[in-house]
Amino acid sequence: MLVVDDEPMVREVLARYLSHDGFEVVEAEDGAEAVELLDEHHPDLVLLDLMLPKKHGLDVLRHARSTTDVPVILLTALGEERDRVAGLELGADDYVVKPFSPREVAARVRSVLRRASPTTAPSIGSFGEVEVDFGRRVVTRAGDEVDLTRLEFDLLAFMLANPNRVVSRDELLQSVWESSADWQDPATVTVHVRRLRQKLEQDPSEPSHILTVYGVGYRFEP
Repeated sequence: MLVVDDEPMVREVLARYLSHDGFEVVEAEDGAEAVELLDEHHPDLVLLDLMLPKKHGLDVLRHARSTTDVPVILLTALGEERDRVAGLELGADDYVVKPFSPREVAARVRSVLRRASPTTAPSIGSFGEVEVDFGRRVVTRAGDEVDLTRLEFDLLAFMLANPNRVVSRDELLQSVWESSADWQDPATVTVHVRRLRQKLEQDPSEPSHILTVYGVGYRFEP
């Protein structure tokens, strides 16, 4: 696991706590070092601060997404909402807002790693021009493979498993993120739904399958 933060105390606390949970931890104090360690160690998960010297955390995330699908949890401050949303748009799996407790971070790490575990189900799902191979975690649209992050795939899989049913953002947080509105901003769901529409809907501004039920949540119509 790679912990990236320019504050030594934050790195030390997270490394100690995660090591106690059985994780092997490497640390980076700036964005440039983070990129080097990403390429060298191929970690199972990255805890990534956004405000870093030498290379911004979003640039580190872009590099990670261009070379690997490693799960990434952002470490952000209260005033970094714009960067946090940008990180989710780039494919971050989750985020934690500072100040945080190490116990919360460890819980998020375990949750993200569980979601990242491959499934062995061989079933196929489809709607419109889209086909979903759950066993291989591959999505195609009109025969062309669509690049989805792990979290986007899990969100899509949940919707396919619950067709024609209105699901709230809180239910999606609990079922897909394994979190709650107490820990996670429901706007996270909105960002990921928008990304799915952009990748899978013929007209994302007028979706045919992933529909908004205003004031409640979403409904998937095959």
